[in-house]
Amino acid sequence: MDMRAAANSDALEPAAVRRFLLENPQILTEDAELLGELGLKAIPANVVEFVPAALARVHEAHQRESAARQQLEATARENFHAQAQTHGAVIDLLEARNHADLARRVDELAQMRFGLVGGVVALEGPDRTPAGWRTLIEGQVDLILGGSQELAFMGFAPTALGLFAERRDQVFSMAMIRMAIWEPARQGLIAFASSDPEGFTPDMGHELVSFLARVVERTAERWPVL
Repeated sequence: MDMRAAANSDALEPAAVRRFLLENPQILTEDAELLGELGLKAIPANVVEFVPAALARVHEAHQRESAARQQLEATARENFHAQAQTHGAVIDLLEARNHADLARRVDELAQMRFGLVGGVVALEGPDRTPAGWRTLIEGQVDLILGGSQELAFMGFAPTALGLFAERRDQVFSMAMIRMAIWEPARQGLIAFASSDPEGFTPDMGHELVSFLARVVERTAERWPVL
């Protein structure tokens, strides 16, 4: 058959095309570009395998969607677990009997509920600091958080290592929230430490930690600093 004549024909008969390909299989097997356009590929022994490109794309899209869904589900489970632990921690804090007990409970819930190195409550002087709380000099909260306008810090701050005393060598990231307690307000902060450098990072939200800080503020205001 004259293929040029067939190509110029207005009505190319399927039977003629089939017959020509049977007689000249190399037209397909040796033309990778044509195979690609048809969604086919050649495998050994001059066999053409049917691999629809559209089906391959659907499969890849399904895999991406499945991976994204699994990631979202894992994140949702982690968030739910964190919220449940936070609610339990609030109950623990509200049951504190005095300032020293409140500080002890902050440290215990950090370790027992969240698996952290520890948690501390700190307050600026020069007035008396409650038992069990860390004492800071005036202006130290601003120094630790990075400025007077900063309400929170997530990450690693060498200037805050002293808050964790003998555990400082275990600390590789922190979550710290500014507090203002009593009237007139005294500046303080609540700080949690993790042994994991990725435990607290600057791109993380601090809503749950801030919530705990507000609970500590309100609970501490039950009692005066004697």
